[in-house]
Amino acid sequence: MEQLPTLVARRGSITKRAIDWAVGQLRREHATIAGLARQLGTSWKTVWRAIEPELVRLAADESRFDGVTTLGVDEHVWHHVDPRTRGPKELTGMVDLSRDSRGKTRARLLDLVPGRSGKAYATWLGARGDAFRNNVKVAALDPFAGYKTAIDDKLDDAVAVLDAFHVVKLGTAAVDEVRRRIQQDTLGHRGMKGDPLYGIHTILRAGAENLTEKQRLRLATALEADPAHDEVFIAWQCAQQLRSAYHQKDLTEGRRIAEKVVESFHSCPIPEIARLGRTLRRWRDAFLAYFTTSRANNGGTEAVNGIIELHRRLARGYRNRHNYRLRMLLAAGGLTP
Repeated sequence: MEQLPTLVARRGSITKRAIDWAVGQLRREHATIAGLARQLGTSWKTVWRAIEPELVRLAADESRFDGVTTLGVDEHVWHHVDPRTRGPKELTGMVDLSRDSRGKTRARLLDLVPGRSGKAYATWLGARGDAFRNNVKVAALDPFAGYKTAIDDKLDDAVAVLDAFHVVKLGTAAVDEVRRRIQQDTLGHRGMKGDPLYGIHTILRAGAENLTEKQRLRLATALEADPAHDEVFIAWQCAQQLRSAYHQKDLTEGRRIAEKVVESFHSCPIPEIARLGRTLRRWRDAFLAYFTTSRANNGGTEAVNGIIELHRRLARGYRNRHNYRLRMLLAAGGLTP
């Protein structure tokens, strides 16, 4: 007697082939459960109840954590309603940033846990076991002390690396603060059309090497309009110096510039730059580690966050954190059918 393969799981209502197809559509084609239900001619609940057990099984497979040598971490907001209804608004996401044999980063989401705190990150690291933690050699992060504490406590052999994008962002923010302060001191109001400093507020955020001749002329004209604008010019130069450290082809030269920044900014008479300097001094080791880890950074984590935002918008938001975690692990590469 010919034996036919099982087409529908026990108590199931969708064939295994349809489930595999649906999982593939969710992972590769940015599909939604509602859209798949329409194509299959069934309901949202029917599709999800068929898919969920497969995703739960994949998420429980600890082998997906094997081979992680570079780890990224970041937080994001998964809902915007009362926390009493859906729990904490923020989730901490862990991302595999390990590089392949060609040096390309394979950013994939490893997990999402509730809360934005060092405790949330440390608890997740503790649950992974010694083998996982000992294998992690580089841990990239944004300048959040809670995550840094978790790395120091749980990843003894890992080098913490402060993300380059967020360091440059701190420098740009300092220039903005100086510009707004000088604007108030000289004109007594917030920037508006026609004010010299307001007219260059976007130019001050760009890299000097990217400015056109017309933009350079506008910058020089605005800065020369009042002697008080000298502070803005100095702050902008400091931010450009910080930025240039990351743009050096030679990492040794980049580290030299970064060390000069750490040693000089904290003593700057401009308070906003001095505060930036003190921040970088507190993060000195993690700041300079970028130049000894072949430019390790948290960029892959930001890319994963972009995928998460896309799928959250496609679904018009989520009400169930369990479903949210499974869907994002699938979409961002954490689960491999």
